[in-house]
Amino acid sequence: MNYEQLIESMTPEMHRSLKLAVEIGKWPNGERLSDEQRTLCLRAVIAYDQSRLPESQRTGYIDRSKPDGTQHGSDPLQPQPLKILN
Repeated sequence: MNYEQLIESMTPEMHRSLKLAVEIGKWPNGERLSDEQRTLCLRAVIAYDQSRLPESQRTGYIDRSKPDGTQHGSDPLQPQPLKILN
């Protein structure tokens, strides 16, 4: 089984369990995650989020909208016009 197949076979319960393990740094049995395990679990959670969840529910999502629906500031990922000053 390759990485993509593993992510596709994850269930929502597995996703929640991995996410909790990353958050608290422990497996459900209380054993601590190693740094490598934490990294791999976080990568799996993010990959699952990307393929199955809407953007607003993904790990790391930042809601930049105000209550009236407008955005705070500009989107840092959008290209910005270059201003040339003489």
